[in-house]
Amino acid sequence: MSGHSRVSADEPGWERAALERIALAAINEQRAARRWKIFFRLLFLVLLGLVIWAVFIFSGDKLAATGRHTALIALDGEISADTNANAEDVGAALESAFGDAGTAGVILRCNSPGGSPVQAGIIYDQIRRLRAKHPSIPLYVVVGDMCASGGYYAAAAGDKIYVDKASIVGSIGVLMDSFGFTGLMDKLGIQRRLHTSGENKGFYDPFSPETPKMDEHAQEMLDQIHGQFIDAVRQGRGKRLHETPDMFSGLFWTGQKSVELGLADGFGDANFVAREIVKAPEIVDYTVKESITDRVARKFGAAVGNGAVHAMALGGKLNLR
Repeated sequence: MSGHSRVSADEPGWERAALERIALAAINEQRAARRWKIFFRLLFLVLLGLVIWAVFIFSGDKLAATGRHTALIALDGEISADTNANAEDVGAALESAFGDAGTAGVILRCNSPGGSPVQAGIIYDQIRRLRAKHPSIPLYVVVGDMCASGGYYAAAAGDKIYVDKASIVGSIGVLMDSFGFTGLMDKLGIQRRLHTSGENKGFYDPFSPETPKMDEHAQEMLDQIHGQFIDAVRQGRGKRLHETPDMFSGLFWTGQKSVELGLADGFGDANFVAREIVKAPEIVDYTVKESITDRVARKFGAAVGNGAVHAMALGGKLNLR
């Protein structure tokens, strides 16, 4: 049975009972509307709070900057167009740091195993350009766990490089990696049916056998990029570099050995460099922080780009690492 008793129109007092039911329904409706109104107000306040929090988290250091300071830019992880360590974001951070009237010096904090030679080369060129444009603002590189291959390519543009004694530094070389499945396919009786409109369009297809012509062309490309890398290191390090037969072979060394070889200049972290070298202990982080929407868009764009690359060719990928 219902919780509310129904009153027949023949019974006395039915008018009052009907009015009470109507009034009760109206009150319940008002309460529900009031609850929804409160809910949406609270939701708006929560979203507003998140926006304010994001603003302070992602740009609070810059907003808090007052007077003379040391600018910090992080170069973390693999250097690639689809990661946080991409040339566009690093370049934007460099522009902001050098363009700030309060910047006394810039620290590029590097903790990277390397990555794209194109992205690393762009960062190198951006640093050189901004140093020439702002000759009074030095840029120092501070190495964390690792500054190898493409990471060192970018770092070589700095005025000086500071490391920890146990940091990994170097790996000045280029690699092109892929896989070959032809032997396994032969055992399984699988045929590769690849049709191209160009003699070399299926270059380094992992399901097709290698040819001497492919190997020769690939090695020529690797040697050319390796030469560009070596030139950048020599130009950046100058007479400080104590070249050895193994220096450009792809080997890497500890931070302690890198100082002996002239690949680095001394020992110290970001706080040490800001306090003792730049003489501006206040550190302001200019690193471009990626929002959730930016991250999703970047991943989506990378997925589309990778799909397009794989649609054209399944060859090896060039890397400075």
